[in-house]
Amino acid sequence: MTASFAEYRQLARSLSVDAVALVPGPNFTRALGQGFMSHERPFVLVIPAEGAPAAIVPNLELGSWELVAFDGAVFDWRDQDGYQAAFADLADHMQMARLAVEGQVMRVFVHHALKQASPELEIIDAEKEISGLRMIKSDTDVAALQKAIALSERALHSVLAGVEVGQTEKEIESRLIQALFAEGADDLAFTPIVVAGDNSARVHGHAREDYKIQSGDALLFDFGARKDGFCADITRTVFVGGVSDEARAVYETVLAANMAGLAATRAGVTAHQIDDVVISVLEASPFAAHIETKTGHGLGRDVHEAPYIMRGNHQVLPAGTVYTNEPGLYLAGKFGVRIEDDVLITETGCQVLTQFPKELTIIGS
Repeated sequence: MTASFAEYRQLARSLSVDAVALVPGPNFTRALGQGFMSHERPFVLVIPAEGAPAAIVPNLELGSWELVAFDGAVFDWRDQDGYQAAFADLADHMQMARLAVEGQVMRVFVHHALKQASPELEIIDAEKEISGLRMIKSDTDVAALQKAIALSERALHSVLAGVEVGQTEKEIESRLIQALFAEGADDLAFTPIVVAGDNSARVHGHAREDYKIQSGDALLFDFGARKDGFCADITRTVFVGGVSDEARAVYETVLAANMAGLAATRAGVTAHQIDDVVISVLEASPFAAHIETKTGHGLGRDVHEAPYIMRGNHQVLPAGTVYTNEPGLYLAGKFGVRIEDDVLITETGCQVLTQFPKELTIIGS
């Protein structure tokens, strides 16, 4: 049995539920040590507070399921027969009155299948508690994050060396994706954001095919590789050919906010405290009207996971937490600047996992 099942059993007891159900996604992969796709076929792992686990497995996945060290009951089903009988068999096998599920991951049709099999079953959303088990990273987790970050940074170095005035955002994005895989990425952590000029003022802008980079443009990269199941999430903003006085002042303000956040980070502070320090630097600047985002979010198997670094979140952050420190300022119609580091919280401070330079950089000049 996978060792991490013990955590889910304890969680079930603490939530006063009979079992915890997981579906394909980060928690599912963490629990089983094997990844599976989320698709139109329901696939459910049920871990009871006491007793052996059980799983509903699409028949066509049984070959891959053999790779999992699983000692519980398995109810498989075929497309041509439908899946409801497997849910009925699970209900007969494991008597449950209350079941905790991942509210942000489990899809409605899986919820309905559970209820059809057990109409009296109470299903509770325990997304925060289930995903919260991933918040403190192990040494193995951190090593995987470091690999993802290091290869992402190598890819960015190689791409920046070839950026020239006249290239399009889409051309640069394409080269970045190729470079990430050339450096050893298993997958993209998310679709990269490569935006320039006025497009860089859009927090989640999309690369344009028809805009050619001009001298003086801000060029923002928000991207990351996935490696060994973990995600990098890095943002750097550079300037092409030159930088205006206004853009320089904005950049230095964002960098000061980023550095203030790092200085405030240590085990025992709250997410609110870090965000308050970071945002206060931006608010004290002449560019306060251009704040659009919080400081950041947790990082691990998901690009966005707990904790969320924002005012009002008084969650205490323990050592082993990894979060993104990514302040930004966005001057609509002109340009935007964001600087993002991936940060490991330690007992005495923090370890910045990203090593890519942060000083203002002008390329292509």
